[in-house]
Amino acid sequence: MSAVTLDEKDKEILKMLIEDAKVSAKDISARIDSPITTVYSRIKKLEDSRVIKGYKPILDAGKLGRPTTAFIFVSFTYRPPGTEKDLDQREVAKRVARFPEVQEVHIITGDWDFLIKVKEKDVNAVGQFVVDKLRTVPGISKTLTIMVFDPVKESMDVPLEP
Repeated sequence: MSAVTLDEKDKEILKMLIEDAKVSAKDISARIDSPITTVYSRIKKLEDSRVIKGYKPILDAGKLGRPTTAFIFVSFTYRPPGTEKDLDQREVAKRVARFPEVQEVHIITGDWDFLIKVKEKDVNAVGQFVVDKLRTVPGISKTLTIMVFDPVKESMDVPLEP
C-alpha cells in the first residue's frame, strides 16, 4: 500500500471533511480559495485514491444503549484439539468481526493474537458476549477482557501532518 501525496489544499479539504462530512463544496471553495469545480475534482481524486474510503455518521453509543466499551485480547490456536486441519487466522478474525457488538478486530503481535473492541449495554452483556459468542468460535483458545472506565478520546481521524 503506497502513500498518497497530498498538497496543502488537499489537507485543508480533508480537515474540513473530518470536522463535518456534510460541509458544502461552496464552503470548502471559499476557505481554500479555489473554484468549486476544483474542489469537486480534488474530492473525487481523494475518493478514487481511497484516501476517503466513505462517509458515515458518528453515532453516540451511549444514546443507543451501548455505553460500555471493552477491549478483548484473544489467543488463537491454529489446530484446536480434535481437529485435523489448521484454521486460518484471518478467516477467524473475519468471523469475529461479523458479531454486531464488535467495532474493531486487529491481528496483533506479542503474547496475544487479536485485539477486539466491543460496545455493549453493560459489563454483564460484555461477559455474555465473551462466554456465549466469542469463546465458541473455533480457534479461540483464551481471552483477556479489559473494561474501559472513561473513553477520553475515540476517533477515526488520521493525522495529516508529519
